[in-house]
Amino acid sequence: MPRTPQHVTDAELSVLFELWQVPDAMIRELANRLYSGGEAWQYATVQKLLERLQDKGYVRRLPSTSPARFAAAVGRDELIGRLLRAMADRLCEGSLAPLLIQLVRSQPMSAAERQGLRQLIDHLDAKARKPGGAKERK
Repeated sequence: MPRTPQHVTDAELSVLFELWQVPDAMIRELANRLYSGGEAWQYATVQKLLERLQDKGYVRRLPSTSPARFAAAVGRDELIGRLLRAMADRLCEGSLAPLLIQLVRSQPMSAAERQGLRQLIDHLDAKARKPGGAKERK
């Protein structure tokens, strides 16, 4: 059974953004990227955020490294998917369609984004037409 995604605070998300850019970072490196000044409280803040993210399963400490190095345990797309699935479960009885429709209606998409969406839909339609293809949700 998949683990229920846990809420990610804005501060935790900023650490994840840095780890997605620098996939193997020490606490000091992250503190320097997130804050200017290198104060002790900034280091301690990043350390605590990493601990929380590690407990939630979003960050992992790399084995056998000293000083400790950290990496994101989930990619950006995976995190988006987990959080959207949780939102769909809470607000839309598990259906992603109302969320997707609202997202597309609420903000203009570029021509490239619309083309990518069309290609995804075409790919999903082709996959569903194949024997043993994806089952549609009702």
